[in-house]
Amino acid sequence: MAAHDTVEAAVRAQLAKALGGVRGMLEAAVPTIAFTGTYVAIDDIRLAVAAGVGAAVVLLLIRIVQRSNPQFVLNSLFGIAIAAFFALRSGKAEDAFLPGILINAGYGAAMIFSIAVRWPVVGFLIGSVTGDPTAWRSDPGILKLCSRLTWLLVAPCVVRVAVQYPIYVAEGDQSGFLGTAKILMGWPLQVAALAAMVWVLARGRTPIRREDPAT
Repeated sequence: MAAHDTVEAAVRAQLAKALGGVRGMLEAAVPTIAFTGTYVAIDDIRLAVAAGVGAAVVLLLIRIVQRSNPQFVLNSLFGIAIAAFFALRSGKAEDAFLPGILINAGYGAAMIFSIAVRWPVVGFLIGSVTGDPTAWRSDPGILKLCSRLTWLLVAPCVVRVAVQYPIYVAEGDQSGFLGTAKILMGWPLQVAALAAMVWVLARGRTPIRREDPAT
């Protein structure tokens, strides 16, 4: 792992790695686009599911052929598989979006809890760099920074649930609106959150205290 001189540089590097860059975010969006577009076009839930899963499988095969890391495609394939299960079980296309709403609600609640108990999840990114998973908590400045950054990760989850859940419970087939909302609130919201985090990180230069392996 490359060494970083400041907490801010370490967090920027770890966040970029966690999101998978532009390609990773696109791979997360393509199966949803395929599912939603197919269902809106032909109103057939089975073909829509096949299109979504098929798109994820094609992306996975491309990764395998290129011998590149398939982690983000596998995440996408797992997500579309769960969505397909919900949709096929109920026969309602909008139910494909329920797992995503629940996951965002769960992530948001967990991150808010981590901030409340003063163990913000971003702190563990720093711990993975320094070699000590908990030492960052002893520095009030770093703890405050990690809490602020974790709030920025919470924001997209809260916005997605606040917008998508009312659409989901509305009368009638809302799959087209849900698909559009999920696409628009997927990687664009994540990029916006990342940009806000980079802006916060660019303002500070907190030295990293690395654990000495000899002690």
